[in-house]
Amino acid sequence: MTKVKKRPGGELATRPLHFIWIADCSYSMDGSKIESLNHAIKEAIPAMRQVAADNVNAEVLVRAVKFSTGAQWHVAQPTKVDEFNWQDLHVEGMTAMGAALHLVADQLKMPPMEERGLPPVLVLISDGQPTDDFASGLAALMKLPWGKKAVRIAIAIGDDVDLDVMEQFIGNPELPPLQAQNAEQLVNYIRWVSTAVLQAASAPPSQVTTETSGNVPLPAIPTVDPTTSADVW
Repeated sequence: MTKVKKRPGGELATRPLHFIWIADCSYSMDGSKIESLNHAIKEAIPAMRQVAADNVNAEVLVRAVKFSTGAQWHVAQPTKVDEFNWQDLHVEGMTAMGAALHLVADQLKMPPMEERGLPPVLVLISDGQPTDDFASGLAALMKLPWGKKAVRIAIAIGDDVDLDVMEQFIGNPELPPLQAQNAEQLVNYIRWVSTAVLQAASAPPSQVTTETSGNVPLPAIPTVDPTTSADVW
């Protein structure tokens, strides 16, 4: 049984925090994009485990949606981060981003979501534009209390992304989409989401000292070196 930190007057109960990757695996992601995404998430898992270990008052549960021509759960069961492993995504089809948001929305209803928990972290990753009804998917998500409370992060891969759609998903003008132009930048952003954002979302409010506003106070977005020699997508 997982122990929790004690405080005067008793123990502080563990609260669930659902972390969901929403990943584009359409044909345009073929090659180095999908390879870099798979590598970046695998590399981030140990850091996610460490963040969870440092805050035993939060139970971090990870899963993933993939979308191409339609959407489906890549990891359907909320999985404790210590038990979470990433299986590589493979490309096919179009960019059904709206269908992916409908899937997530179905899981943010109560039930199956708990009434008492920490804000979910939703990370949308794409290199293109929706080929289905994005607006209805976003509306389904945002009509839910947990959808509104969620920390919503978007990572844009390359220059062909519809940034307006990603800004709508985030819903916070102070938090722009993260734009990854190469594998190195994608790895840096995935690491930031997996560590700094996860830490901010899982920390008790009294322990959050950062100034960046959002659904929860977030740390500063990592800077990227524009002179990097890595290949540009």
